[in-house]
Amino acid sequence: MDLYLPIANLSVNALVIIALGFGVGWLSGMFGVGGGFLTTPLLIFYGIPPTVAAASAASQVTGASVSGMFAHARRKGVDYHMGGVMVVGGVFGSLFGAWLFEILRASGLIDTVIAVLYVVMLGSVGGLMLRESLGTIRAGKRGETVRAARRRHHPLIATLPFRWRFYRSGLYISPLGPFILGMLTGVLTMLLGVGGGFFLVPAMIYLLGMGTQVVVGTSLFQILFTTAAATMVHATTTRAVDIVLAVLLLIGSVAGAQLGTRFAARLKPEQLRLALALIVLGVAIRMALGLGWRPDEIYSVELA
Repeated sequence: MDLYLPIANLSVNALVIIALGFGVGWLSGMFGVGGGFLTTPLLIFYGIPPTVAAASAASQVTGASVSGMFAHARRKGVDYHMGGVMVVGGVFGSLFGAWLFEILRASGLIDTVIAVLYVVMLGSVGGLMLRESLGTIRAGKRGETVRAARRRHHPLIATLPFRWRFYRSGLYISPLGPFILGMLTGVLTMLLGVGGGFFLVPAMIYLLGMGTQVVVGTSLFQILFTTAAATMVHATTTRAVDIVLAVLLLIGSVAGAQLGTRFAARLKPEQLRLALALIVLGVAIRMALGLGWRPDEIYSVELA
C-alpha cells in the first residue's frame, strides 16, 4: 500500500510507516521518552530526507506523548507544576532552535549536523545507561543489595536563586533549573525532531533529584507541549512538516504508547534501562556507519 508524501517528494509503504510509529509509541509508553530519537533516524534509513524526517517526527512525538501522558496521569504520576515550568522553557528553546535550524539549512550543513548530534548524544547516553544497568543486574545475580542513591538535586541546581516548592516531586528548588532543561529540550526538538526524553529523564533524576514515580509522566507532559510548539514553528518557518507522513506515524504511535505503558509495569527498572540502552546504542552505531560509509559509486546514471 504505497502513498505519496508531498513534502518528502517520494512514495512510501503506509503499513511500514504505521508499524514504525507503533514501535516508537510503544517505547514512549515504556520509557517515558517521546520516541523521536528513534523515529528520525529510522525515517532517514528508510529514505526520507533528514530535514523532513526531523520536522515530521516532532508531530508524531506529540501524539505518542498525549497517549502516554494520560496513562500516567491516571496513576497520579505527573507533576504539573514542574512540567509547566519546563514547557515555558521548551517554547523559548523551540524558537531559538528554529533560528538555528534555518542558519544550518541555508549553509547546507543541516543534514550532517543532525547525523553527528545523533551519534554523539545517543552514544553517550546509551553508554552510561548500559554501564549502570549491567552493574545493577550483576549485583542482583551475586545476591548483593544495590543501595538506592539518595535522591537529591545537583549542587549546581542548589546554587540557583528563587526557590519554589514542587509538591508532587517533593522538591524545593529554583525554577531556573527546570526552565533551562526545558529550553535545551526545545532546541533538540527543533534540530533533531526528538521529544528529548532520552536526555530529559536522566536529567530530571540526577540533576533535579525527582523521584522515579513522577519522572516519566512529567517528562511526557513537557514533551507533549514542547513538540506541539516545535511542530507549529516548523510548519510556519521551515515548512518541512509532511502531514501525510505525520498522520501515518500518529496512527501507530497512539496505540503503541498505551500498550507500552502496560508492559513497562511487568519489567524490572534495570531491565528497562538495559533494553533502552541497547536500542539507543544500536541506532548510534548505525548513524555512525552512515556518516563514514562510502558507496561504491557516488553517482549513477541509468539510461532509458
